[in-house]
Amino acid sequence: MKKIGLLSDTHSYLDDRILHHLRECDEIWHAGDFGTAAVAEELAVLAPLRGVYGNIDGRDVRLTQPLIQNFELEGLRVLMTHIGGYPGRYSPEANLLVRQERPGLFISGHSHILKVMPDPRLGLLHLNPGAAGRHGFHKVRTMLRFEVENGKVQQLQAIELGPRVGK
Repeated sequence: MKKIGLLSDTHSYLDDRILHHLRECDEIWHAGDFGTAAVAEELAVLAPLRGVYGNIDGRDVRLTQPLIQNFELEGLRVLMTHIGGYPGRYSPEANLLVRQERPGLFISGHSHILKVMPDPRLGLLHLNPGAAGRHGFHKVRTMLRFEVENGKVQQLQAIELGPRVGK
């Protein structure tokens, strides 16, 4: 069993609330738009980091984070990319990837909207943790925490980090 902290769209911002919720995690996953490589470095100090770069990420992030993560953990096939859409409305690239790779869990960010949606047509669970940073149209900063065991997502928690304050 692995405890996972999932966040996205930090846009160069980490605070004590985010770090507090990640302290007990075995791994941290970031679905893109880190903002700076310093965010990835700080997260990687807490736990092993798996991330993807997002559309706002520059060369510093793209040198260390791929466009797509495709891996297996505890018997669960995971596919993660920043711009992916959601069930019934996947981006063309994500639709092709999901059909080709057949993950049990598909993760994307970008929308700044927290979503947990099963896709019964493709037999997967889609997660978007929303936005943990201060930049964007979202009113509340969010992230997800869950466990992966025996090929399944369990104990899923949607976490509100407080209002988006600042820029």
